[in-house]
Amino acid sequence: MLAELNEELARLGLGMENLGDIDSQTISGAISTGTHGTGARLRNISAQVEGLELVLADGRVRHLSAATDPELLRAARVGIGALGAISAVTLRCVPAFNLLRVDAPIPREEVLDTFQERADAHDHFALFTFPYTDLALVLERNRTDRPARPRGRAAAYLNDVVLENWALGALSWTGKAMPRTIPSLARLAGRLASGSRTIDRSDRVFVNDRRVRFTEMEYGIPREHGPEAARRVVEWVRRNEYPVFFPIEMRVAAGDDALLSPSHERDTAYIAVHQYRGMEWRPYFEAVEAIMNEYGGRPHWGKRHFQTAATLAERYPAWEQFQRARDTLDPSSTFSNEYTERVLGP
Repeated sequence: MLAELNEELARLGLGMENLGDIDSQTISGAISTGTHGTGARLRNISAQVEGLELVLADGRVRHLSAATDPELLRAARVGIGALGAISAVTLRCVPAFNLLRVDAPIPREEVLDTFQERADAHDHFALFTFPYTDLALVLERNRTDRPARPRGRAAAYLNDVVLENWALGALSWTGKAMPRTIPSLARLAGRLASGSRTIDRSDRVFVNDRRVRFTEMEYGIPREHGPEAARRVVEWVRRNEYPVFFPIEMRVAAGDDALLSPSHERDTAYIAVHQYRGMEWRPYFEAVEAIMNEYGGRPHWGKRHFQTAATLAERYPAWEQFQRARDTLDPSSTFSNEYTERVLGP
């Protein structure tokens, strides 16, 4: 698990240069699906892979590295489980570092108007916004040489558990039971999103405590179109009075060279939408996907989407290279399943 990896790296005085916002995945799952974190100058987690071992269908172990098999490694770094079972990973790590995290509520239009400048100004930049409010919670995280000054246990518990989980869960449950109250509940949640400031070990700042259950879709589109696409999602929700309480999340990542990375060869704005468990989500996600399609959107491989091999092939310049790698590493299609056949073809 990433959580265990982070603790072991910290013990060795090391860290990952970038992480996503949860640590309950395995490292193989995180890289295989293109998990990315945020940072205008930082690539996704798979770009930190220097080599890996794949157990093939016949039981042989194939060692892939940039020196010996550069093209196969570029395929396997975001392999969606279709090339073999990852048994070992060699990661490029960095000396341990601290991050200063500053959260602040800011009018959404102001944030979107200055989105590109804000993304460039910070090591890590993200925003959350409820469609029925006019505010965005902006998260800015930057490296610092200052010593860690984590929040006290009481303050951390109040913010991370009571506000971000219990309160969010209670408001979500109320919205599910009484959908007409969602706009008012969203405005209340927006007011509860107060500013905060903390300095701590990098992985502790990257990772959030997520206890409220939801389903999610996330798309990567060319970075320059991010603000426009986010506005269109908000507009669709409001115009259709769609009962969605969870916020829209927006982040950036640098382009990379993994063949099926959603950020392949382009700097990317990631837009994620969520729906509380048990609530209808398909019409909302279909509408969002239609918007993202107009920008050549590429789905996060570990989240919901409705794409097929026919719709995806044209969005990845190295699509055929990946298919050749698939034929080389899994010629008998042993690692194919219903999902891979839909998104990659038989």
